[in-house]
Amino acid sequence: MSMAQVCCDSAVAATAAPAVGAEAEARARARAERRSRAGESGAWKHAVAAGTADATRKRSLGAGELLVARKHGAASVAGRRREMEDAVSVRDAFCAEGTADGGRRDFYGVFDGHGCSHVAEACRDRMHELVAEELAATAADSSVSAAAAWTVAMERSFARMDAEVTSAGGRAAAARSSTCRCDAHRCDHVGSTAVVAVVEEHSVIVANCGDSRAVLCRGDGAPPLPLSSDHKPDRPDELERIESAGGRVIFWEGARVLGVLAMSRAVGDGYLKPYVSSVPEVTVTDRSDGDECLILGSDGLWDVVSNEAACEVARACLRRGRAKWCAEAAALLTKLALARRSSDNVSVVVIDLRRRNH
Repeated sequence: MSMAQVCCDSAVAATAAPAVGAEAEARARARAERRSRAGESGAWKHAVAAGTADATRKRSLGAGELLVARKHGAASVAGRRREMEDAVSVRDAFCAEGTADGGRRDFYGVFDGHGCSHVAEACRDRMHELVAEELAATAADSSVSAAAAWTVAMERSFARMDAEVTSAGGRAAAARSSTCRCDAHRCDHVGSTAVVAVVEEHSVIVANCGDSRAVLCRGDGAPPLPLSSDHKPDRPDELERIESAGGRVIFWEGARVLGVLAMSRAVGDGYLKPYVSSVPEVTVTDRSDGDECLILGSDGLWDVVSNEAACEVARACLRRGRAKWCAEAAALLTKLALARRSSDNVSVVVIDLRRRNH
């Protein structure tokens, strides 16, 4: 008997003996849930980020939020997860402190929460303010280089953000939040990655804490340039740091700190300190005339899409010549991640770095 005959016979048998009772009710509920999810995924929710005056609305197919603006675009989807725990921050001209000519600085961030969404949301709402305050505090010190000043400012900002979300007041505020789903006594088990980029006229500054990532796409056939390095527990230097602090990395569905967390650095996660650190790694990269765009993404993207593939998608959108190509690239990258069976929330920000647009 052929495989086709087996399939046909199975289909006939299924229709000849319909399910009854509890089984039929369970199948009916499952069909209703599938129809509901399909209805929810029919259109993007249009998000206009705070501080983004030139944002516009755009329709597309797929579930999630899509931010469209002239110089950047952002897309964020829950994907195959029940809850959305990512957060995205876009803040135009958020700070001019410390620039030699008082020039423009734009802030972008992707925050991938775990355990609940409230730490990622706190980072979205507060991180740019903390960075601006720390830049103002370091601007007056002319004894340090620009790169060193950025490192100090970012490390202090991340430390303050971590202190806010792990303090008793921060946990109580999270418990009162309408978006917080965790029990009050488990708010200490919540954290978030944070990859932050500040774009200036002549440089791009990236601070990363966790396994989200920033990748710079350069033209003329140049390979993608990662501006951050993922903080995984089995990365040799991270493994040494964790073990030196008295912790352990246990391999359970991948390397995990104490067998729990699949990243070695994050904001929050008070119960895993000092093994999980909130200290970011900071890079300062000079911009060149060949720079095309900067891509920030949560690990829901990078787990299934390589740096090279992400830049190719962005370049394909750029070549189409549309004004809002950054938003198209962000949306396509989220769809590509879902098509490649990413099991996580997916958040992407694409920033146009071409000189004529700045």
